[in-house]
Amino acid sequence: MSMIANLQYGWTLFVNPIEDKHHWGLPAIQVAFTIFVVVETWLVPFEGYLVDRFGPKLVGVGSGILVAIAWVINAQADTLAMLYLGAVVGGIGAGGVYGACVGNALKWFPDRRGLAAGITAMGFGAGSAFTVYPIANMIQSQGYEAAFLKFGIAQGLVVFLVGWLLKAPDESLKKVAGAKKAAVPTPEYTPTQMLRSAPFWVLYVMFVLTATGGLIVTAQLKPVAKDFGIANAQATLFGLAVMALPFTLAVSRVLNGVSRPFFGWISDHIGRENTMITAFTLEGLSFFFLSRVEASPTAFVLATCLVFFTYGQIFSLFPATCADSYGKKFASANAGLLYTAKGVASLIVPLSSLIAANVGGWSGVFMISAGMNIVAAIMAFTLLKPMRARLLSSVTTAQ
Repeated sequence: MSMIANLQYGWTLFVNPIEDKHHWGLPAIQVAFTIFVVVETWLVPFEGYLVDRFGPKLVGVGSGILVAIAWVINAQADTLAMLYLGAVVGGIGAGGVYGACVGNALKWFPDRRGLAAGITAMGFGAGSAFTVYPIANMIQSQGYEAAFLKFGIAQGLVVFLVGWLLKAPDESLKKVAGAKKAAVPTPEYTPTQMLRSAPFWVLYVMFVLTATGGLIVTAQLKPVAKDFGIANAQATLFGLAVMALPFTLAVSRVLNGVSRPFFGWISDHIGRENTMITAFTLEGLSFFFLSRVEASPTAFVLATCLVFFTYGQIFSLFPATCADSYGKKFASANAGLLYTAKGVASLIVPLSSLIAANVGGWSGVFMISAGMNIVAAIMAFTLLKPMRARLLSSVTTAQ
C-alpha cells in the first residue's frame, strides 16, 4: 500500500513541471489524475471479486507489474493521450493492490475492522511522506521524467515481491490465531444484494461528499499554494522556519495516514456513525479554516495538515461500516463497490480550477467542501444510524 501512495499523493509534484515543458494546460493535465482515480476505484469491485475468488496473492503480484509500467509510460509521455494511458495502467495496478490489502484486512480481523482497515489504508495515506523530498529533489536536479522512471520501477518491484506474502485467512488459521467473532451478527450479502439495500446508497452519497474536498487538495495543493503566493514562502512553526509547501506535503501525508487507524480504532469503541459525525464535522471546520488562510504561509501549513488529518478517516470508516453491515464472505467486492464513490468524487477535480475562477477563488471551493462535509455529518446521524440499526436488528431477529 505504501508503494502505490505516490501514484496519487505524489502527483501534485509533477503537475507544474509537466505544464512547464509541454504547455498542455493544468485542467488537461489534471484529467490524468481523474482518470487514475476513476480507473483505480471503479475496477476495485472486479479486482475485489478476483481476491474473493482466487485470493490476494495473484492480484497483488500482478498489480506490482502494472504499477511499474504506469510510471515508465509517464516518463516517456510526450502527448496527453500517452499521459492518460499511464493513468489507466496505474489505476488498474493501484486498485488491485488496494482491493487485495483492504479486503484482506476486513476478513482477518472481524472484531477490529476499523483499526485493521485503518492501519492497512495508512500505507496508502502516509506512504508518500518519506519520498516527497527525494522526488522533489530529483525532479529539480534530473527532471520529472527521471523521477517517474526510477521511482516507478522501484515501487513496482517492491509491490511485486511483497505481493507473494499475501494470504487470505482460512478456518485452520483462524483457530490458530484465536480470531474472535464479530460483535454483531451479519448475513453474507452478495454484491447484488447489497446494491438493493438502502443503507449502502446513503453510505455512497456520504463517501462522495467527504472525499471530494480531500481529492481536490491532494491534486491541486501545489497550484493552490502558487495562487496563494506562498509556493516558495517560509512558514514559522514553534520558532522554526520551514519551506511551507514541501513541509506541508511531507507532514500532511503522515497525518493523513495516522488518521486512518486513529479514527478506525475510535469507531471500534464508540460506533461507526458516532465517529463519522465527529470526524466529518471536524473536516468541515478544517476546510473552513483553509478557506480563510489567504497569504499566510503558517496558517496554510496548519490548515492543510488539519484537512488531511480529518480527510484520511474515510478510508477506514467506510470499508469497516460496509463489512459490518454486509458480511465478510464478499467483503473485498462489497467494499470495492463502495470505494467507487471516490471515483465519482474525482470527476470534480479537473473542474475545481474552473470553479475557483468563478466562485470566489480557491477559498470558495474550500467553503463548498466544508458544507459538503457538514451535510455528510448530518446524514450519518439522521439517516445512516437508524437505517443500519434496522438492518442489523432484522438480522439478529432472523437468527
